[in-house]
Amino acid sequence: MSGAGGYLEPDRLVSRLRAAGCVFAEDEARILRAAARDPDELAVLTARRVAGVPLEQVVGWVEFAGMSLVVRPGVFVPRRRTQFLVAVAAESVGPGAIVVDLCCGTGALGLALVASRSDLHELHAVDIDPAAVECARINLGGRGTAYRGDLFDPIPVELRERVGIVLANVPYVPTDEIGMLPAEAREHEPRVSLDGGADGLDLVRRVAAAAPAWLVPGGSVLFEVAVPQIEPALAVLRQAGLAGRVECAEELGATVVAGSRAVVPQ
Repeated sequence: MSGAGGYLEPDRLVSRLRAAGCVFAEDEARILRAAARDPDELAVLTARRVAGVPLEQVVGWVEFAGMSLVVRPGVFVPRRRTQFLVAVAAESVGPGAIVVDLCCGTGALGLALVASRSDLHELHAVDIDPAAVECARINLGGRGTAYRGDLFDPIPVELRERVGIVLANVPYVPTDEIGMLPAEAREHEPRVSLDGGADGLDLVRRVAAAAPAWLVPGGSVLFEVAVPQIEPALAVLRQAGLAGRVECAEELGATVVAGSRAVVPQ
């Protein structure tokens, strides 16, 4: 096909992507060309990307913390800034801790944490979206267990008060601001992975309220939030009986709030 063959020309492919609003058109063109098995497939992949489908969903994988993870159409794509949450977790968690990854999506956060800490061996990941759970199960392989369900509900009850750290990448966009998100997110990622309720903190409240029953003394739960949500999120943690703190990475535009269960003196 002459059209498909045209897409194989690097300059034409870059120009088409740039015209569609792709900021990193050269990088995306290279990824699309590497993913396509022939000119016809390149034409199909390019058309999907130009139509606004996230690049990661187009090619079927996402790079996160040095790992290449499967991501299927309609599944939330982990943001690069969220690697900061993993870094904060890696510095916070003790050796041998049980890790829980809530709203896990592809399973990226939990996997990145256990990959960065060789002393962490038990990972449990949960998502309510069946397509996300399918991706997480593929990505986790034998390194953890993925469950479909609502937050802590599917976690084995025997893990109560034994979890060392909870990575809760919950949705935190206020409902009224969903329309301001890029079309890639609004149209191609599940709303349940974006919409955090009226103030964006509905899921933060639910997780914080439930977390103390699952955490070991000194264990922590970590959330990513927007800057205006810092103080309300800290108030939520205090109400749940957790000691809160804030970590920021301005260069990434990332803000993490963490709540820790108190250690009871012996």
